[in-house]
Amino acid sequence: MPPQAAPPAPARPAPAAFVPAPYGRTTGYAPPPEALVETTTRLRPVRDRRSAGRTAAAAACAVLGFGLIGGALAGVWLAASEPGKPAEPVGYAEARELWHNAPVDALFPQTLPGPGAGPGAADRTWTRIVVAPDAPCSPAVLAKGLLAAVEPLGCERVLRATYTDATASSVITVGLVFTRADATAQRTLGEGLTARLGQDVPPALSGPSTVAARFGDRQRASWWTSAPADLPVVVTAVSGFADGRTVDAPQPADKATAKGRTDAVAQSGLGHEAKGITERLERLLRTTATAAAKEKKAR
Repeated sequence: MPPQAAPPAPARPAPAAFVPAPYGRTTGYAPPPEALVETTTRLRPVRDRRSAGRTAAAAACAVLGFGLIGGALAGVWLAASEPGKPAEPVGYAEARELWHNAPVDALFPQTLPGPGAGPGAADRTWTRIVVAPDAPCSPAVLAKGLLAAVEPLGCERVLRATYTDATASSVITVGLVFTRADATAQRTLGEGLTARLGQDVPPALSGPSTVAARFGDRQRASWWTSAPADLPVVVTAVSGFADGRTVDAPQPADKATAKGRTDAVAQSGLGHEAKGITERLERLLRTTATAAAKEKKAR
């Protein structure tokens, strides 16, 4: 009797569809779909920008207690750079390459918590709704005064995203401007940057089919610009009302958050939004750059 054919293998069940975790919120608002460009991949392919002859000295120096420059430099270990040049903070060199080495979610998290970031130390939670591709430094993505300030330092690339708050009543465009500035130039750049630039309001980044669809130049209400001394990056933020209302006179965040203000921009907390999200993106960048430096050293 001829051998019988083996019975066919049972069909494997189709994999379950991926269901994202629910958005953590305290209200009934569900954010609209994100205007996607890239969210989990690198903004640009990684390319080797280092020449074979370029090396960094590796001698460690003592902890410098020079106080809180930019809010986070106290007690940081510094790595010595070329002879005759000031030492760079740990992660400084690695931070220059984050714009194309780090995933989008590491630079602009999909959800960004802001404990105590609102008026009266109220908590905030921001949800990313728009991500733009990386862009060259130009008037399309940078305010005129900031562009003039960073071009002599070697302006590398600009990354931008737009967030909304948990109630979808405000929208905030954030920007990361990566430069080739050395540590000395970066410290000089960061001293009172927003005040020096005057009414240099960053451009807004709108997103079709999102709550930021009507966020344009006339909707910008408050802004903040910061250049941390320990990172070759400028962080910008500009906030506005999600309902598309226009604002005649945008205010820097320090003015919009001053005590006694009763205008709509101040009362809505848009100054707190701009400054609060800027500070948290700085911390995130610092953590990411430090981790990159430790990984490089461990290799």
